[in-house]
Amino acid sequence: MNVTKRNGNTEGVNFNKITTRLRKLCDEMEASIDPIIIAQKVCASIYDGVTTKELDTLSSEISISMGTIHPEYAKLAGYIVISDMHKNNNNNFEEITNKLYENNIVSKEYYNKFIEYKEYILKKIDYKKDYLIDYFGYKTLEKAYLLKINGIIVERPQDLWMRVSIGIHDNIHNILETYEYLSDKKIIHATPTLFNAGYKNPQMSSCFLLGTGDSISEIYKSLDHCAQISKWAGGIGMHIHDVRSSGSSIREIQNASTGIVPMLRVFNATARYVNQSSKRNGSIAIYLSPEHPDIFDFLDLKKNTGDEERRCRDLFYALWIPDLFMKRVEANEKWSLFCPKTAPGLSEVYGDDYEKLYTKYEEEKLYNKQVDAQKLWFAILVSQIETGTPYMLYKDAINKKSNQSNIGVIKSSNLCTEIVQYTSKDEIAVCNLASISLPSFVKKEGDFKYFDFAELKKVAGVLTRNLNNVIDKNFYPVNEAENSNKKHRPIGIGVQGLADVYMMFDIPFEDDRANDLNADIFETIYYGAMEMSANLAAKNGVYSTFKGSHVSEGVFQFDLWNVNPEDRKNRAINWDWSSLKKKVKDTGIMNSLLIAPMPTASTSQILGNNECFEPYTSNIYVRRTLAGEFIVINKHLIKKLLDLNIWSVDMKDRIINNNGSVQNIKEIPDDVKNIYKTAWEISMKKVIEQAASRGPYICQTQSMNLFVSEPTFSKLSSMHFYTWKKGLKTGMYYLRTKPASDPIKFTIDPKYETCETCSA
Repeated sequence: MNVTKRNGNTEGVNFNKITTRLRKLCDEMEASIDPIIIAQKVCASIYDGVTTKELDTLSSEISISMGTIHPEYAKLAGYIVISDMHKNNNNNFEEITNKLYENNIVSKEYYNKFIEYKEYILKKIDYKKDYLIDYFGYKTLEKAYLLKINGIIVERPQDLWMRVSIGIHDNIHNILETYEYLSDKKIIHATPTLFNAGYKNPQMSSCFLLGTGDSISEIYKSLDHCAQISKWAGGIGMHIHDVRSSGSSIREIQNASTGIVPMLRVFNATARYVNQSSKRNGSIAIYLSPEHPDIFDFLDLKKNTGDEERRCRDLFYALWIPDLFMKRVEANEKWSLFCPKTAPGLSEVYGDDYEKLYTKYEEEKLYNKQVDAQKLWFAILVSQIETGTPYMLYKDAINKKSNQSNIGVIKSSNLCTEIVQYTSKDEIAVCNLASISLPSFVKKEGDFKYFDFAELKKVAGVLTRNLNNVIDKNFYPVNEAENSNKKHRPIGIGVQGLADVYMMFDIPFEDDRANDLNADIFETIYYGAMEMSANLAAKNGVYSTFKGSHVSEGVFQFDLWNVNPEDRKNRAINWDWSSLKKKVKDTGIMNSLLIAPMPTASTSQILGNNECFEPYTSNIYVRRTLAGEFIVINKHLIKKLLDLNIWSVDMKDRIINNNGSVQNIKEIPDDVKNIYKTAWEISMKKVIEQAASRGPYICQTQSMNLFVSEPTFSKLSSMHFYTWKKGLKTGMYYLRTKPASDPIKFTIDPKYETCETCSA
């Protein structure tokens, strides 16, 4: 039986060569596992003419499948795919850059910058750091991020990090510093930046916010904007508060409006058609205030049943909720529904001004109809239980606590509910995003483990500078977006791996120590970002609408929450906010908004972290790649159980049988069970309280999911009112629920197909 080598030559299968290659990789990663078992499984599966690349693919798939036995097998899988990738493409960044330029992929500006700084760049790039990316991280990069020419990958992960760094910066010091933080997995920019940095049209922004007026020309102009933005990989949030309701008269043609549903079907079709060059579907979230007469139709749009002509399932839906509605629901009072054509201006006011105008219209009986507020509330809950949406955002909290309140009223968020910015006919709000990999700041000296807040502050500053540069380097799909972004210069810094940090410190998610660490982390990020934005302003000047903003008057985000950071108990940091406020008073800041924790789905997979600030949804994952589906166990849990000498294949099967929970496994100590509770086992009250603790340091808002295995009206009402009363801006991104029945577990011993806690 022969093997075909990469140069086309053939030779007989040699078991020792396979073993030697795997052992060499094990030695490089200082692993204690024996690679012979993998080599044996590889040899049992080969066929005559198999290629060496196929042998590597088979070896990596066998290794990752054994990652549930010992985490070093999973690490070996990563080493194999990286080693194979290194054998198949060039390790010369200069040659790669030349290829990309010759094939019209990167811009002349990018290429000239590389030529200017070539000596420093080639000296800095370190392909050994590719091995910091694990198997699933590389598979994610391979599928969508690493650049290809004629379908063949030409970039390595380090080439991607360097391309992004060059694409963002002009200064060689900043290029090399950003590359170092990216390659060390301390930061990562959002997907559009990774996709497009260095391109001729580098559309690096993630989020776009806009609205639509009521006329045909305004609606179709908004549709065109959505198509152009979607074409360039932007996610969209659009408000439709001002579109007249069904049955409203159109005097010009002596007819009645058909309302928002037929209009949204056109946007739904556009989202399906303009699918971001087939990289991912076009994504549009629609925001509506609950006083709109079409609100009940709106709540049905994503449901699985009903008239297809009344459904738009490819859009996402969100409520823009005034405090008055929550008060009316709580008091079980009437709620009036107003057509924006006959009762205009409600979208333009908030707080007391909204209540005055709303009640004025009620007194004038301008409403289309009145309903029990709780009837509408329960319709909202029914939709959430069935579809996971609508998202819940609180209009008054957002506007009262916004540093853009001097510009005008904010009318919507974005696709993922973390961006809140002003929009108008002339301004489509934009936000450029990046996240900080929090586990990278857990340091160890001997047996002492600590969180490096000083470095976190520095990195928050680096990301502030990076994202500020993106504003100027960016290609904007529409002029209104460029107008807004360069005028107000907002950025959005998020995090990933917060739950990983808790586990690394052996702290349960529900513990007060976790909440303290959570607040310390976000205070530090806000401080570092604000400090850097002030430094940038000292050099380049303030953003154009700075005057009159809260920050211009010495009022920071925590002041708007009536919070003094120094009053927080168990605070482990000591940032000098008084001095920073004095500095900002002298210099101003360059960015109107700074912090916006986003979902980080794909980028967390690249860096090997749990998503955003969320708890683990399970201690078992099914990771899907082009090679198939693989079961992955929480790496922190495996390490803990190995340390306790209770990890085994038997233990793995029992965790799988318990759907990723460890709560019913008697051999696992109670303190460990508390650390490894899943989102379904954690009190949502604690999740909401952590969001409220970090809220004073988040000047935009945060994508907070809520997890309820068996949702009821009572549970959801309790959660929503708690988020509202805690002053959160985003009350809920998605409602996550469990399926009614569990899947059959084909991968475990049949003896574990019974309940651990009974004899059934």
